[in-house]
Amino acid sequence: MKKNSTYRDQLIELCKLYKIEEIKSYINSKKILTVSQIELILLKNKVRLPEQSYNKKRIAQIKFKEQVLTNIVLTICIMTFITSLVGVRPYIKDMTSKIKFTYVARDYKSNFQTDGAFPDTKNFNKKEEEKKTDSLISLDTQVTLDLFENLKYDLIGIRKGQSVKPVFLSKLPKDLGKLKSTQKKKNMFIKIVMPLILDENKKIADNRKKLFKILNKQANSMGERRWLKRRFKEYGIKNEDVAELKLRMDIIPPSIAIAQAAKESGWGTSRFALEGNAMFGQWTWGKNGIEPTDKDKNQDHKILSFPMLRSSVKAYKNNLNTHSGYKEFRERRGELRKKNKTISGSELVIYLHNYAATGKDYVKTLKKIIDQNRLTDFDNATLMNARKSSSLTL
Repeated sequence: MKKNSTYRDQLIELCKLYKIEEIKSYINSKKILTVSQIELILLKNKVRLPEQSYNKKRIAQIKFKEQVLTNIVLTICIMTFITSLVGVRPYIKDMTSKIKFTYVARDYKSNFQTDGAFPDTKNFNKKEEEKKTDSLISLDTQVTLDLFENLKYDLIGIRKGQSVKPVFLSKLPKDLGKLKSTQKKKNMFIKIVMPLILDENKKIADNRKKLFKILNKQANSMGERRWLKRRFKEYGIKNEDVAELKLRMDIIPPSIAIAQAAKESGWGTSRFALEGNAMFGQWTWGKNGIEPTDKDKNQDHKILSFPMLRSSVKAYKNNLNTHSGYKEFRERRGELRKKNKTISGSELVIYLHNYAATGKDYVKTLKKIIDQNRLTDFDNATLMNARKSSSLTL
């Protein structure tokens, strides 16, 4: 009895210690509680019973229950942590890639601006460095290969979903055609033109978003109306037809753009591409052109030349988005938009028969280039969202 009485006192002390109001009311009412009743009150208030308790079985049950709950909570926390790691892994990988690219790009720009040389490359053509009249330095093939390697810029990763490095070359390497490996030459050409194509597409996509935002407003500001007028002029729309602007202001599938650039420039080795940055073989009857050597006597056209590769891509984009010969191309692209389908090169290439005199044969050639080089893999490619200061323009 003495042991029980002592144990009961311990229980009462615990009630006082944890300030359990229920036990106070019992004490004030002078109601005598049994040991079991006090234990139940403590348990109900989640207070652990003293180790000296004669109710060892009950204490063991409480401890087991608490341990199980603790283990469950820990397991949930661990699983949540692992799941979150898996979820953010692509983001972490993308951020790491951006940081690495930014670091290497700054290193290249810093070295190039100070002494015209690239880090860790022995084959840089120093004669190009000495050409004061040429502000756009032409990189030789080896330097370009080293550049892409140092920036971890490869097509395998892009096919797996990695973003494209924002490397913008102003000119093609003069000796690109000297690469012995045809596949290596093709891969290098794709890596040169793809950032330029994606950058132009991004500008179009951004303008397209702005267009729909403006059209969805009941009233537009003066600045928005001026912006619309500039877009109508840019896309050659005289009557301010909004429906036509929606059709024209849209992206060109990278697979088609790469295939046409490859066909028209001989994978970056043609005279027009190397001398005039003309990657898409556009004709002109003006002064800014290169005279073809194999044209017919009754032809007086030239191949339009450009100060840099980016200008060639922009002119090509404007050509497909405005010329009447590609109306079917734009209409089919608009249908894909309405159905929320991917703007795919394989879907649209058949509507480019007016691009060359060979018509359907030209389309067959483009389809062959697209299929053999798996260019549709790049139709969903995205450009790394790097700041202008971090992008690399050479």
